[in-house]
Amino acid sequence: MLSLKEIKEKLEVATGSETWIQELENDTRIGAQKLLKSWNRKQQMILVEKQAHEAKVLFDRSYCANENELVAGVDEAGRGPLAGPVVTAAVILNNDAEDLIGLNDSKQLSKEKRNELAIKIKNNAISYFIHFQTVEKIDELNIYEATKQSMTESVLQLHKRPSIVLVDAMKLPIDIQTHSIIKGDAQSLVIAAASILAKTARDEYMDQLHEKYPQYLFNKHAGYGTKEHVERIEKYGPTEHHRKTFEPIKSILKK
Repeated sequence: MLSLKEIKEKLEVATGSETWIQELENDTRIGAQKLLKSWNRKQQMILVEKQAHEAKVLFDRSYCANENELVAGVDEAGRGPLAGPVVTAAVILNNDAEDLIGLNDSKQLSKEKRNELAIKIKNNAISYFIHFQTVEKIDELNIYEATKQSMTESVLQLHKRPSIVLVDAMKLPIDIQTHSIIKGDAQSLVIAAASILAKTARDEYMDQLHEKYPQYLFNKHAGYGTKEHVERIEKYGPTEHHRKTFEPIKSILKK
């Protein structure tokens, strides 16, 4: 009979086809049953993630007339913050992207998981481009237009021209078939991938900004208008990286 330690080690690499797993079901030891129950839960989660992944792939391919058409996903990070750029990304993925099972809306994933997935996305991408839209441009145009321009640029800079562009809740002025998808990062694999690339790139930028301006704690709130961030703006004043047309910065500058 296998020891509980041996069972645990074997379950960590088990696929479910092993005959000894069926035998384990008859093991009367409480510890053995706990290990089996935990493994079954993990397998169910893997199955759910795989099904969700396949549904996202099918969603993206549903816009294609043939299997050779390339689909680009576009998303942004940072429309709401008081400081820092808005970052957009466009990405075209390989059809076979099983490495990306578990890819979801960036807001639902931990920072560690996002960083891990960002590497996998880049490795599985036919083409991707990340664009940083400056604070100056945001203040000049307004956040909506600045985001639209940035998204457009990220698509145009792809070294492979896509046949279809799927964008998270935005219409772009480009001569490529484009679809605006509400909550696209929850439905589309390519939009979810773009969301991860934009979010991780922006977080890295804000972490670097924190090194220059540690008193604002950009690494903690990424420029969003938290109570702590606003208090520090009032205490130290806005930096060149703060959006002058956003409240409460606009009012603070008038004082």
